[in-house]
Amino acid sequence: MDWGTLVATVSGGFVAISGTVLADHLRRRHESDRSVEARRRAVYIEFIAAAGACHTRLRRIAQASGGEGDLDASTRAALGDSGIYEVRERLFIDATTDVAGAGQAMFERLRALQRAVAAGASHHSPAFHDAYHPYIAAVWSYRVAVRKELEGRPFSPAAFGWEEWDGRDRCALCAG
Repeated sequence: MDWGTLVATVSGGFVAISGTVLADHLRRRHESDRSVEARRRAVYIEFIAAAGACHTRLRRIAQASGGEGDLDASTRAALGDSGIYEVRERLFIDATTDVAGAGQAMFERLRALQRAVAAGASHHSPAFHDAYHPYIAAVWSYRVAVRKELEGRPFSPAAFGWEEWDGRDRCALCAG
C-alpha cells in the first residue's frame, strides 16, 4: 500500500470538507446580517410612518379648533391608533443605540405636541408652534441617524436650501 497516496487523499478530502463548511458558515452569516439590516430598515420606516400618522391626526385636531369634544381623549387616541407604541418597542429591540436614541427623542417631542393640542393649542397658536417645530427638528434628526447608519452618508438642511431642520425659518407664523 502506498501511504503517500492515502495521506494525500485524506488531506485533500479534509481540505475540501473544511472549505465547504467554511463557505456555508460565511453564507449563513451573510444572510443573517442581511436579515438584521432588512428588519431594522423595516422598523425604522414603520416608526416614522406611525409618528407621521399621529402627527397628521394631531394637526387635524388642532385645526378643528375646539371641534373635538374631549381633546385629551382625542389626542391620546391619536397616539394609540397610530400604532407608535408597538413600533417603538420593536425599535428599541432592533435599532442601534444612535437610532433608538433619536427615535426616543422624536417620540418625546411628539408627546409634547400631543400635550399642547390636548391643552387646546390651535394650529395657528404660538403654543402649538412651540411644540411643533422641536418635533419637526427631532423627525429630521431621526432621519439623519437612520441615513447615517444605513447608508453612511451625511444629510443636512442645506441639501434642501433650508437653514435649520425645525422649519421656523420657513414658517409664516413664526417668521412674522
